[in-house]
Amino acid sequence: MDAPSSTSTSDASAGDASPGPLPEDTGGKNRKRAALATAPFLALGLADVVLILLQGLEPLWGFAILPPILFCSVLTWIVFSTDFLDDRT
Repeated sequence: MDAPSSTSTSDASAGDASPGPLPEDTGGKNRKRAALATAPFLALGLADVVLILLQGLEPLWGFAILPPILFCSVLTWIVFSTDFLDDRT
């Protein structure tokens, strides 16, 4: 039995520059990629605030957790849009 060869005839994916599910643009700020990466977490945080308010708790509790949610979302957006971590990996 012959072992399979290490070279493959279907190396179409070898030339892809984008390793993840989000497309990468070279150079500049990638605001669309940052928004796509940040949106689900922001939506979960805002849904949490709405859920707290709908359960009848004091509105202060809902608005007390809103600033950390917004801060983390903005921080995430900045990191993804400027590719801050590219040179550190």
